[in-house]
Amino acid sequence: MAKKRKKHFLITAGGTREYIDPVRFISNASSGKMGCALAAAAKAAGHNVTLISASDMQPPVGIDFVGVVSAAEMFAAVKKFFADCDCLIMAAAVADYTPLEKSKVKIKKTKARLSLTLKPTADILAWAAKHRSEGQYVVGFGLEDKDLRVNADKKLTAKRLDMIIANTPEFIAADYATVQIKTPNGRWLKLPAAPKKKIARRVIQLIDKAT
Repeated sequence: MAKKRKKHFLITAGGTREYIDPVRFISNASSGKMGCALAAAAKAAGHNVTLISASDMQPPVGIDFVGVVSAAEMFAAVKKFFADCDCLIMAAAVADYTPLEKSKVKIKKTKARLSLTLKPTADILAWAAKHRSEGQYVVGFGLEDKDLRVNADKKLTAKRLDMIIANTPEFIAADYATVQIKTPNGRWLKLPAAPKKKIARRVIQLIDKAT
């Protein structure tokens, strides 16, 4: 049997924080558990791993860790390490919008209404798929609250991904999950509810088989 090739996995985790002022920010409920589980599983499978995380979770032992806060910081880190990776797994819940302007001082509460103008953040996953070299494998996550397969399949095609992992909001921050996985020419594979560590091991096995 041929020896499995050691690869470099670049994995993102956690929900970014988009600051409004020095103490307030826009974020989401992502805990980073899935990204950390994937990093641990890839390391256990014998691969090199770089984890870019916006989560407060302790990173797995034996991996290269890069802590970030905002979507812009995560994008900069992905750009820095992407060229040297064999596989990118974008498990992070990157904010879709960020404040157009950030106040340098804490915004005082008044009786007046406060309006925020938001601008879209960069699409890190689309950038990676567009700029990848031959042989690089790009995996995205799709969180959908309706028409899960239809919407995830659209994301898989539109962003030219090698694999999409789709799940629903109920599993955010949970220790377990149910995910559905698809590749461009493959059928949907539904993994039953299981601890995220087990799901992560299965995902890494599928990527290893595909690459």
